[in-house]
Amino acid sequence: MRVLMYGWEFPPHIAGGLGVACYWMTQALAEKGHKVTFVLPRLKAGMSDDSHVELIGVSQFPVRSLEFLNSPENLEKEIRRIADGVRIETVDTLLSSPYMSDSQYQKLADEQRDLAQRMRESSALEGGSAESFNLEVTGEYGPNLLMEIVRYARVAGAIARSAPHDVIHAHDWLTMLAGVEAKRVSGKPLVVHVHATEFDRSGENVNQVVYDIERLGMERADRVVAVSHYTKDIIVRRYGIPAGKVEVVHNAVTRIRNGQESPAELARREKVVLFLGRITFQKGPDYFVEAAAKVLRHRKDVRFVMAGSGDMAPRMIERVAELKLGRRFHFTGFLGGAAVEQMFRESDIYVMPSVSEPFGISPLEAMAYDVPVIISKQSGVAEVLRHALKVDFWDVSELASKIIALLDHGPLRQELVEQGAKELESIQWSNAARKLGAVYDQISRVA
Repeated sequence: MRVLMYGWEFPPHIAGGLGVACYWMTQALAEKGHKVTFVLPRLKAGMSDDSHVELIGVSQFPVRSLEFLNSPENLEKEIRRIADGVRIETVDTLLSSPYMSDSQYQKLADEQRDLAQRMRESSALEGGSAESFNLEVTGEYGPNLLMEIVRYARVAGAIARSAPHDVIHAHDWLTMLAGVEAKRVSGKPLVVHVHATEFDRSGENVNQVVYDIERLGMERADRVVAVSHYTKDIIVRRYGIPAGKVEVVHNAVTRIRNGQESPAELARREKVVLFLGRITFQKGPDYFVEAAAKVLRHRKDVRFVMAGSGDMAPRMIERVAELKLGRRFHFTGFLGGAAVEQMFRESDIYVMPSVSEPFGISPLEAMAYDVPVIISKQSGVAEVLRHALKVDFWDVSELASKIIALLDHGPLRQELVEQGAKELESIQWSNAARKLGAVYDQISRVA
């Protein structure tokens, strides 16, 4: 099956679990014999050159200038064209990515514009035409994220017109308009893959534009793939999508290496309890901080680490200071690649206290390094893990008690490590690829 896949991130250009999932998913699909063309907003030097997937940056496709999208009115008209008349309100609102705050987005946008200007000036100095160097067609960042999403969708149509494919596969709301436009152009069936919803990211305070795009994408899709039954329930209840249209395909993990230290090494050093993820409402970082305070009243040989970045980071730093935990609590900022691996190797417990987690790959990654995990019951990964400790995200006392139990009782820790390693053997991307292949076959036969 030839799959034209639209995504917003792919290693090494990743900001969260979505990029990791896309990488291993496409590799597993390739091993099953599928040919995947993966489209990104921009293709940077040094990005993966793995032969299992063909990467395309939308700026590689020569389409006419999209400067007309700079006005809110024209942006709304373009969305209506893609959505076949459906109106999406407040399109002039500055949107932030699920992985960025507004200020972070604007900073990145300014950096991209500065780079484009320097490249134009360089081209002119070398005797070239400054006008011929055009970054106006996306991949470039626009005045707001919605503009970039719509530009991406417009180019998605050009790609769908020229790239051979049997099925279209779009990941999350950022690429749903692209998937809808690609289906309109090529007539091929569309799979919309929901890794997170606006209700996961924002609770009840949803951004109406994001919600409208999500609902449109799921309604126009031939099949919706949810990463968990937890997410499927939200899709059915909150978006009105028929349950029979939604297929659950759990994420997985690739066990790369064993990071366990010897008992003697563990006994020599202080214990490390790790939170690794975006420091946002969705991930429940405040519950981790409050639990840390309770644990440190019980024993002092523990260090808590919050690895990641996000809009709640300043508030968490202030709260740690208020609780006088500074000597035992560390903020690393965003970690990637080898730094993440090193952090797992140095940790004794991994905690994911998410308020609403569609799946959650990071606990599986921690288990691959023989780190026992505590996860919230409000997560999709809780559906597939039996050998993990589970708590309600809001129950700080219970979370603290389970951390203390793992710190105090070596046999409990060892049991979770050993049984978890066995459990990971069945949580493989090959299983996810097999289920996705079955979805492709079903919708292709109907089409």
